Amino acid sequence: MYRAPMELRDLVQVYNDKKTKDGIGGPAIECDYGFKLIIIGDAGAGKSSFMHQFLEGKFRKTSTHTIGVEFGTKVISLGEHNIKLQIWDTAGQERYRAVTRSYYRGAVGALILFDTTSRDSFNNLPTWLTDAREQASFQDISIIAVGNKRDLQEKREVSFLEASRYCQEHDILFHETSALTGENVQEVFHTLAQRILSKVEAVPRPMGQETMPRMDAKNSGQSLLNSGSQGSGGFCRCLVPRCISS
Repeated sequence: MYRAPMELRDLVQVYNDKKTKDGIGGPAIECDYGFKLIIIGDAGAGKSSFMHQFLEGKFRKTSTHTIGVEFGTKVISLGEHNIKLQIWDTAGQERYRAVTRSYYRGAVGALILFDTTSRDSFNNLPTWLTDAREQASFQDISIIAVGNKRDLQEKREVSFLEASRYCQEHDILFHETSALTGENVQEVFHTLAQRILSKVEAVPRPMGQETMPRMDAKNSGQSLLNSGSQGSGGFCRCLVPRCISS
């Protein structure tokens, strides 16, 4: 079914009181914007470990295939702005594709992970790229391809040059990371968030309006769901399109 593309200003959360909590009982952190991001890619590419490394700063030794989606949030600083990233890690298995596609809606950024030690994982990158561009509500969604497991150099099947050329040809960002060591994981999210922020600040404002329309964090259209108690990050698991977390 055709859905008319939405404008960036309709999807980015702009906090009215600039305060939101991350983590149950955590301190209030001032925020300017909230960006919804999705992590997509083949099963086994390391998406969940990648997200966990970003949120918790450590590698999750025991990891199983995601069933449905995982959700996490973290506040990062970009210059004078504090940005709340709302991250949806989707299952890569084909049988969950119909469910996970519903999470593309409202996303302003996508991270497509592939395994640098798996040629098949890289060869499926075009399929995931098409999904992101066709399923997202925003037609100019910012996308970064992430070559994970760069620490396994002896098992590499996809060269940095080949992947970077593909991404350049398709006008998307590219980084290589290691969810195991944490190399470049933080940089990936900061790079993507900076690209989105640049688009937000470039959006022409209506006559007589000094800023983009703001919404109160408590009454925003999207739920800000958190679990865990570490700093400004947390995550939960869910299967159905409406995630409910207490």
